[in-house]
Amino acid sequence: MATLLEVKDLRTYFYTYEGVVKAVDGISYEVEEGETLAIVGESGCGKSVGALSLMRLIPDPPGKIIDGEILFDGEDVLKVDLDDMREIRGGKMSMVFQEPMTSLNPVLTVERQLSETLQLHKEMSRSEAAKEAVNLLERVGIPDPESRVKQYPHQFSGGMRQRVMIAMALSCNPRLIIADEPTTALDVTIQAQILELMKSLTTEFGVALIIITHNLGVVARYADRVNIMYGGKIIERGTAQEIYADPKHPYTRGLLKSVPRLDLPRTDKLDPIEGQPPDLVDPPAGCVFRERCPDPTEECKQGSIEMKLIEVSPGHWVDQCCVNCG
Repeated sequence: MATLLEVKDLRTYFYTYEGVVKAVDGISYEVEEGETLAIVGESGCGKSVGALSLMRLIPDPPGKIIDGEILFDGEDVLKVDLDDMREIRGGKMSMVFQEPMTSLNPVLTVERQLSETLQLHKEMSRSEAAKEAVNLLERVGIPDPESRVKQYPHQFSGGMRQRVMIAMALSCNPRLIIADEPTTALDVTIQAQILELMKSLTTEFGVALIIITHNLGVVARYADRVNIMYGGKIIERGTAQEIYADPKHPYTRGLLKSVPRLDLPRTDKLDPIEGQPPDLVDPPAGCVFRERCPDPTEECKQGSIEMKLIEVSPGHWVDQCCVNCG
């Protein structure tokens, strides 16, 4: 498969009264055509900021993309002008935002919100766009789409609103969809339906998918490759199979141990990761995880080893400082 997206040394900082928040601090990765990449980590590790950076949706001020390259289909989107960027957003790269109720406009019907995108990017007439809006709702499994399309977001359940967001993301046949925690606040049954829907649609249309999530069960079932983020950096990346079978970073192992398992006795307690994520205004020197690491090496404790990913097996990369940590 060809490489669709290549991110090189991306850095996105926020300039606040407290100091410079290094929300994304030098991440690099690739997404192949048609594959599903999961980005996993705790809240505040830079997952969503990294995704918004791809779309150039960082609010400025206080945020700014200060360095790096985002090569989408060979073109650096950080260098295109705003008019061309609007063509890329929605037309070639789209996003399903974390909370659909705050992403959808409460005073516009679902039909208008879908048709607006179609008129802008595909130059459809209003009647053509309205007809396509019905087809999109039907495609994402909303019953009685002819009448539901005339309704407002508050008349939809949480799962149905998320389906509307997916329909909007698919409306212009993009090559990449970014889903920022698409199942937040949904019950378990609806979560499974939404994820199955997204996976089937991306498979059907050959669309690449980036899923941002806390849910490691989602990763195991749907992702081809995984990036583990912590403290604004990618600390381990590889295939989902490799990450689950042989996690190298102590943070990755800690995340996996924190997941409840049905094959263990009910009396067994979860093994959480102690401590708090680092302050990104003043992150620790060297390894960003060293203050929470259960068994750091002496060099790691001193912060003398530079953060750098090394390849420990084909396609499996991990922070060099943490290869020997427990």
